[in-house]
This record gives sequence, C-alpha cells and structure tokens, in this order.
Amino acid sequence: MRAKKKDIFFQTLENMADTIVQAADYFSKHVADLKDVDLFVKDMKDYESKCDEFTHTIITELNKTFITPLERDDILKLATTLDDVLDGLEATASRFYMYNLGQPDKYMVQFGEILRESAYEIQKAIHLLSQKKLLAIREYTIRLNDLENQGDELLRICIKELFANVTDPIELIKRKEIYERLETTTDNCEDVADILETIIMSNS
Repeated sequence: MRAKKKDIFFQTLENMADTIVQAADYFSKHVADLKDVDLFVKDMKDYESKCDEFTHTIITELNKTFITPLERDDILKLATTLDDVLDGLEATASRFYMYNLGQPDKYMVQFGEILRESAYEIQKAIHLLSQKKLLAIREYTIRLNDLENQGDELLRICIKELFANVTDPIELIKRKEIYERLETTTDNCEDVADILETIIMSNS
C-alpha cells in the first residue's frame, strides 16, 4: 500500500525548517572558526536562495489551491517568517565580508549557538505541525521564547562591553550592527513561535 503523499504546504514548510537548521548549523560552526569569509558568505547566500524558492512555492500554491490545510494567512505568515530567519543569518554573514571584520568575537559565537538551538526548536515544531500534533508544539514555542530572552540579555551584555572597551568608532559601529542583526534574528525565531501559537489557538 502506497504511503499518502504529504500536503504540499506542510512539505514545503518542513523543507524550509530543515534548510534553516542546515544554515544555522553551518553559521554557528563557521562563526566559531572563520577561515574563508568568501566561501562562508557564498554558502549562506545559497541557503537563503533555497529558502526563497520554498517561499515562492508556498505563494504559487496558495494562488491555485482552493482548500488549504490551515488558514491561508497563517500559511503565508509562517512561510515569510521562516524566510526572515534565514534572511537574518545571511545578512549577518554578508556583513563579515562587507566590513572586512576578521575573526568574530565570543559574543557573535554565542549568538550563533542561540540561533542554532532556535533552528532545531523551529524544525521540531514545524514537523509536529505537519503531523497535526498542535498542542505538542507548545513545548517548542516556549523554548523559542526562552532563547529569544537569552538573545536580549546577550545583546545588553555585549553592547555594554563594546562601549566600555572599543575606542575606534568605525569598529564600534561595525560590531554594534552585527550584534543587533543577530539579536533581531532571534526575534524572528520568536515570531515563528508566535505564529505557531496563533495556529494552535485557531485549530485546537
């Protein structure tokens, strides 16, 4: 007996979540030991482009599908917010090249780890969504909120240290922007959690 084909929306959302995990793993690993900035930026751009294609698939399918497994707005918001997570990672990676930053510091490494953990929580939640195990998703949305709080606290610490220890204004501006982009990407992860919570409330 053939297995039932997975709904195109759930399958594509899973593909997006899986790509976010691959990208966040790659980002976290290379930020901790950045040897080839050009390759790092290129590979992160490839992940981002892949996620853009999945977003395009969702939009195309929404335009031609009459009955969808979730509210159309919820599907679109979830897809675009997942895409925002990868956009944040890629935009940060590109700054290392544009600003000729050199080796990332310990705070960037810590942000990379928070984002890697967040990516795995997103992946678990999206796969549960495909299985329609809605209430079980809450464990992961709570964890995503906690990780976003860790990102907020880390931003406070690293900005304080930055202004205390860095006297070169150009270097200060470069690092401050990267810290803030990383923290904004943890916000994007929390946005995914918020949309999942909306879906749980609407469909439970």
